[in-house]
Order: sequence, then structure tokens, then C-alpha cells
Amino acid sequence: MMKILQGIDIVDISKLKRIIQKNKTFISDIFTEKEREYCESRKDPYIHFAGRFAAKESFMKALGTGFSGIGIDHLFQEIEVLPAPSGKPELHIKGWAEKLAKKRRIRQCTVSISHASDYAVASVILIGN
Repeated sequence: MMKILQGIDIVDISKLKRIIQKNKTFISDIFTEKEREYCESRKDPYIHFAGRFAAKESFMKALGTGFSGIGIDHLFQEIEVLPAPSGKPELHIKGWAEKLAKKRRIRQCTVSISHASDYAVASVILIGN
């Protein structure tokens, strides 16, 4: 039987910007090198960081867990959101996040990110057996 799982998250862009400005290691702790390069190449990197943060949270919500508990020290780094050649965001999963997705028999995932005014929102849909 096919199962469809969804996660959604919304991020206050100005709040994330304040966190980033106060904590100099936040960006390197949460985002991969490729994500940082992409976001920092944009006119307003904070909206792109916020969208990627929301996508990572959405992925974990779709799996039915959050970012709490033992064994998730580097989980944010294991969920990477990069643009496809078309510009559409894609999820790239590795490490513990990939193991969890395989355990849950996830065979396909999609992500959508949107920015409006002061917020970034992301939705992740996972399809599994």
C-alpha cells in the first residue's frame, strides 16, 4: 500500500536573520557549503536561508519526527536543499536522515518553497510503500 506523508513549516525571516547575526556559527552548523554558496549569491540571502530551514523542518515533520532526540547532532547538514537546473528546489538526503527515510520505505520526495513578505514557507511530500 502506498503512503503519502506531508510536512510543512513557516519561518519568520527577520527572526532567522537576527539569530544568524547573533550566532556566527549558526549558518555553518545548519547549512551545507553548497547551500551557503547558493544563498549568499542571492540579493537577499536571508529569505533563501529561511526557505531552506523551513524545508529541512518540513522533511523531518513528514517523516514523523522532529529535530529533537539522540543522534541528530548533524541532521541539518544531512538534509540539503539545492536548486535543480530549472531552479526548482530538490532535497538531497544522506546519513541518519537517509537511513530513517529508507527504514520508512520512502521512495520519492518533493519540496516546494515560497517567500512572501516577512515569511518563508516550505512543504515536503514523501511517497513510500
